[in-house]
Amino acid sequence: MRNQGVDPSFSRRDMLRKMGGGFGALGLATVLAGEGSALSRVMADEPAANPLAPRLPHFEPRAKRVIFLFMNGGPSHVDTFDPKPQLTKYHGDKPANQGIKTGRKGGGTLMGSPFSFQKYGQSGIEVSELYPEVGKRIDDICVIRSMRTDVPNHEPALLMMNSGQIQPTRPSMGSWLTYGLGTENQNLPGFVVLCPGKPVVGPQLWSNSFLPGIFQGTHINNASLDPKAVIPNVRNRNLTRSAQRGQLDLLAKMNGEHLEGRGRDPQLEARIESLEMAFRMQFEAQDAFDISQESAATRALYGKGEFADACLIARRLAERGVRISQVYYGNGQPWDDHADIMNHRDHAAKSDQPIAALLTDLKSRGLLDDTLVVWGGEFGRTPTSEGSKGRDHHSLGFTMWLAGGGVKGGHVHGATDELGFVAIEDKVHVHDLHATILHLLGMDHERLTYRYSGRDFRLTDVHGEVVHGIIA
Repeated sequence: MRNQGVDPSFSRRDMLRKMGGGFGALGLATVLAGEGSALSRVMADEPAANPLAPRLPHFEPRAKRVIFLFMNGGPSHVDTFDPKPQLTKYHGDKPANQGIKTGRKGGGTLMGSPFSFQKYGQSGIEVSELYPEVGKRIDDICVIRSMRTDVPNHEPALLMMNSGQIQPTRPSMGSWLTYGLGTENQNLPGFVVLCPGKPVVGPQLWSNSFLPGIFQGTHINNASLDPKAVIPNVRNRNLTRSAQRGQLDLLAKMNGEHLEGRGRDPQLEARIESLEMAFRMQFEAQDAFDISQESAATRALYGKGEFADACLIARRLAERGVRISQVYYGNGQPWDDHADIMNHRDHAAKSDQPIAALLTDLKSRGLLDDTLVVWGGEFGRTPTSEGSKGRDHHSLGFTMWLAGGGVKGGHVHGATDELGFVAIEDKVHVHDLHATILHLLGMDHERLTYRYSGRDFRLTDVHGEVVHGIIA
């Protein structure tokens, strides 16, 4: 039975008459009322629970939380985790000479990777010289070399990877996860986005869309991580906690009466719920973002820089029960190296040590087993050159990898052809990736739905198959 958003026989106005104080009861839209479902939380005549309260999954999960390391701009698969000796052999040749149609008018010759590859770990998986530290952790990593997406342009590809659709605006994966599962820590947002600025498309990538506003991602600009400023104006310097609680309870009553007179108003409901979240966050949020509390050894493990700090924060959020943290590599689309693929060396230098440290740190704390780490961008890059040194966007075959959270470590899934143009073995569409991530968290992607505008929507739309071959 599918889970639905709202029981039409039980209105918010009915709920407001029944609710017993506190903003936590204002999440009726998040009641997953599928009959017989593991996510059914309340009877039809009972008030809704806190919309962010933890919910039972459909089945036993392998992972409890997700950290998505997003390499915005599109890293080149043939220069990172998918070695192509034949591409080097035919360097400078025209793709047509190899019977390949690229769709490019007069464009580019085959370009071998300027980076060497070597085997790592007991699994012997080849990794580029760009990622030596990640290579040392390869036995914990499942490399998917057969990813594909629909459109090789940033905007639609970013939307697809983040929300399962190429057009705006649909709920992001993080919003679907918190809608379906809630979050373990009620004093922090369930979905945190760490990005030093805004990537192309911007906030639509972590939008709640038609899901209730409480499930929207909370964007943290990690360009400057002063814990007192990263979430400004969250601590009340003049009132005690009990005094604030009293004020908020009074405000809840007034807002409830205001909402009752207006029927269903999702924006107003989201604003009311955000007040309650802000009250709770002031007692833990600043502590979570204060990486100065970490030991000198831990800080050294991650290294320095915006991305390093964000990876460390992602671990701190994971151990505090945040459901999903998404870490963007930088502002804009830094991996979009049309002019010179050698720029990948700089991006990798800033991300290799922090990523390896995150995997090591999670594992040492016993968190990697139930934390799913995902690495990748919105697409890959062409095996051909653009100009003389760069690579263009590529959607027909590229690489992502997963670690922890129930996936096979030291495993390669799928393959592209010998030159890296097209996924030819065990193809994995973005819809399949989303279905698999939900599955690892105990969610059936076909049952996690929300009724909107007369239709049951889901993250994977009408597509997606769980990739059982990568599950341990």
